[in-house]
Amino acid sequence: MQITDHAVVTMTYTLTDGQGNVLDQADTSHPLTYLHGAENIIPGLENALTGKQAQDSMIVTIAPEDAYGERDDRLTQQVPRHMFGDTPTDHLFPGAQFQAQTNGGVEVITITAVDGDTITIDANHPLAGVALTFDLTILDVRAATADEIAHGHVHAAGGCGHHHH
Repeated sequence: MQITDHAVVTMTYTLTDGQGNVLDQADTSHPLTYLHGAENIIPGLENALTGKQAQDSMIVTIAPEDAYGERDDRLTQQVPRHMFGDTPTDHLFPGAQFQAQTNGGVEVITITAVDGDTITIDANHPLAGVALTFDLTILDVRAATADEIAHGHVHAAGGCGHHHH
């Protein structure tokens, strides 16, 4: 079966950045299973997988605009310490991540610098502006169930039959 919308795809992969650093991976003991066409993975990878089938292997590099977008410097700003309320000072360090309510919903922000009572935050996705290379193998492709299509994601196999949202 070829990968099309409403197919459930199971695959292994190693994800690297432009310098070859391993960012993530899924192996045969913990593969990635997703519903194709439901925006469960980045658009560039979904496009690259369309039409492929079980046992296909490929190495594909996804440009930032087809992954997590380009970096937007307008999403980096300096804010006063009091914006973090009662957060202990030892939790405010470069690399720390917090959820923030924005006009676009809940977003993850990352602290990039701490200078006294001034904290620099970045609301870009940590992989924004990064070309991503997937070395992957498709293990299985099957038709999604009606419930999976209706819910927009894969339901675990072998469960008790109950699914909670």
